[in-house]
Amino acid sequence: MRTLVAFLGGAVSVGLVVGVLAVAGVIDDDGPQTQASAPAPGATAPQKGGNAPSPLPGSVSDIYRRVSPGVVFVQSSSSGGGGSSLLGGGQGGNAATGSGFVYDRQGHIVTNDHVVESFNTFSVRVGSNQKVIPAKLVGKDPSSDLAVLKIDPAAVQGGLQPLQLGDSDALQPGDQAIAIGSPFGLSGTVTEGIVSALGRTITAPNGFPIANAVQTDAAINPGNSGGPLLDGKGRVIGVNSQIKTDNGGDNSGVGFAVPVSTIKQVVPQIQSGGKVVRAYLGVSNSDSPDNTGAVVQDVVPGGPAQKSGLQQGDKITAINDKPVLSSDDVSAAVNNLKPGQQAKVTVERGGGRRNLNVELGTRPDRPTTR
Repeated sequence: MRTLVAFLGGAVSVGLVVGVLAVAGVIDDDGPQTQASAPAPGATAPQKGGNAPSPLPGSVSDIYRRVSPGVVFVQSSSSGGGGSSLLGGGQGGNAATGSGFVYDRQGHIVTNDHVVESFNTFSVRVGSNQKVIPAKLVGKDPSSDLAVLKIDPAAVQGGLQPLQLGDSDALQPGDQAIAIGSPFGLSGTVTEGIVSALGRTITAPNGFPIANAVQTDAAINPGNSGGPLLDGKGRVIGVNSQIKTDNGGDNSGVGFAVPVSTIKQVVPQIQSGGKVVRAYLGVSNSDSPDNTGAVVQDVVPGGPAQKSGLQQGDKITAINDKPVLSSDDVSAAVNNLKPGQQAKVTVERGGGRRNLNVELGTRPDRPTTR
């Protein structure tokens, strides 16, 4: 799937595409401009001589009215001529645009790692306010494609309006999904769709899997990166991060969001200045042809799996007695454990079945290759 995935940061640079894995974007030849806000679907047009009536409670218009003041336009740049490797290298004046949302009243902003990666200067615009506010990078976690910026709360007239976090574990396919962000730099854009699938695994900027991603058909495009995916009550259920595409950047109706369960786990660790620590099995695997497990393709030399006897060709059928039907299930199971914990890995090998006890390690910064 990785060859068909585009990260959603809008880019201003020379040479935007790196192979088939790209941060897709647009070139702004005219410099910074005031961006037009797209009207919320279902909004009632103003009547002559009066204001528009209030949107119906629970409608997309109502959710947009309540939530959009907490959605942020993010601009990243590099004064030293650097730039994210995902953007195609170090051209002077490189910049990336994306989205984000207000996490708390202390001024913390959640966005994607690939929106800020390798840049050193950041600014935001909050809600419909066109005031450009300087931001500093608190920290980032490439393994979950999440980053946290911070602004001075006093710089926002009327105060900050943090978004409410929902529960991605309670989602069902078919649930309403609403995206607000800045596709192609068009801040204040809202789109609506459904949760089209759950439990997907996407690839983070550093090559590690992100488990339990939320799939949606709500239209998201370059520049939506870091913006919130919302449920039918306006609560954050994910951070829009990638789309599946056949042409390197246009929406094809299949988008992916980092789940809010990951946000709840990672953001507090970034805020506290600590390194995000994750469990590590030390294998790469693929789905079995009959969808009854995950076949081990590679075992990292000296890693936890090899030390416990896992071998190339083993089919993992369960972890801690929970059935494994695909490689996504392996990622999800390990993601729910901690370094140092014991994991009972059930495998099929040579027509027989055996249980291997694996003491999970700590995930390195980047995948280990053979």
